Amino acid sequence: MLSRRILCSTRRLNTLHRPFSNASKTVASAVYTGSPNAHDPAVNSTPELTQEQHQILDTALRVDQAGEVAANWIYNGQLFVLGRDPKVGPLIQDMWDQEKKHLMVMDKLQVQHRIRPTVLSEVAKVAGFALGAATALMGKEAAMACTEAVETVIGEHYDDQLKEMEALPSTHPSIPLLRDVVKEFRDDELEHLDIAVENHSQRAPAHALLSTIVGGGCKVAIEVCKRI
Repeated sequence: MLSRRILCSTRRLNTLHRPFSNASKTVASAVYTGSPNAHDPAVNSTPELTQEQHQILDTALRVDQAGEVAANWIYNGQLFVLGRDPKVGPLIQDMWDQEKKHLMVMDKLQVQHRIRPTVLSEVAKVAGFALGAATALMGKEAAMACTEAVETVIGEHYDDQLKEMEALPSTHPSIPLLRDVVKEFRDDELEHLDIAVENHSQRAPAHALLSTIVGGGCKVAIEVCKRI
């Protein structure tokens, strides 16, 4: 696990307005055409994943897609309450716009790899909006504290996921691309964390308690989505 202190260190990646990386562009622009052509030599030479490796891929994409769904609705809820704030409103909008791109990429990966999405997608939407709106109603600092807690857990999750992906064969054409996408999204989420800290997330009332509750809820949600 990455320590909270390391995660909270400020880094200037300037991610909010940067274009997709080559990895995300590749996925976002891909058109899924169904079953591969059996007569294509490149397809026939693609190494098969073992059942255990398939499980790693299946679990990773299911959880990541669910996480991006929830993140979109958290920012939706925050913007619903704080959208007119001249400082925080644009920040939330920028982070939400980036999460929309993340979700678009994860949706395509889910279809391309025939991964069953979690059955809790609708729950993630409702819970995400409620969390975002509730913390925003507590004030700007509380909304930023929510972002800080969520992105801390997601940053750690993506980092752990990259370690798990080391068990997947780099010779498989999809795996290096997936690793690059996960690295990019991890860095984006950690940039959101930095933005939250810079905008006084740690001044929120009962910051430690709020962080514990939100972060703990995120960890439980990740484990549940891995299974269903």
